[in-house]
Amino acid sequence: MHFHHAPAIWRDFPELVPGALFAEGITHDAAVGPSIARFSAIAASRLANTTEGELPEIQAWRRAFSRMGLKPTQYRCASESLLRRFRKEGSLPRIHPLIDLCNALSLAFAIPVAVFDVSAIAEYLEVRYATGEESFSTFSGAIEHPDPREVIFADGAGRAHARRWTNRQAGSSAVRDTTTAVLIAAEALHGSAAADVRHLTAALADELNAIWSTTPRTAVLSQSSPRFEF
Repeated sequence: MHFHHAPAIWRDFPELVPGALFAEGITHDAAVGPSIARFSAIAASRLANTTEGELPEIQAWRRAFSRMGLKPTQYRCASESLLRRFRKEGSLPRIHPLIDLCNALSLAFAIPVAVFDVSAIAEYLEVRYATGEESFSTFSGAIEHPDPREVIFADGAGRAHARRWTNRQAGSSAVRDTTTAVLIAAEALHGSAAADVRHLTAALADELNAIWSTTPRTAVLSQSSPRFEF
């Protein structure tokens, strides 16, 4: 299997820096509380004197959403939505240890982090423009069809696993208690994205190793090296 971005995405968003990880041996009973507290404290410090909308990481995604023809305050990237909820409520709901950990890292870095159960992905996962014929399964089980030229995460069977790029993930490949192997993608567009995505990817790899005793395969992708094999 592999993960990559289509040439048209690199053409239209040359500032993109994606990080990718593949990990096996994931379980649903791991203790991640101390890690969540540590990364949440970083987010709280960053939000102490500002709002998430003023962070450069979020501003870059807002500009990208505008370029995609989306209203940024109506369709927010995943990290902005998490930060907004965290700022208002002081914490995030617990879902699954791996999701909770990735959400905490997303808060700390203000970078969207998506986690996919690879058992639900056919052949590959590609970030590309939609044709409008792909199917997207919501968490409630309803089927939607992305708009033509909407940025999606698509697999080889024509299923969309995320809509509006970093806005909304499908229920079909969401992490569950039975999940054991995952693909994790972090994407950024801001000025220091290259350094920040490398830092986030390394931090996540360390956490996965410490908590699940697994050594994930990792990569930071680029236009000249756009493919992650896993």
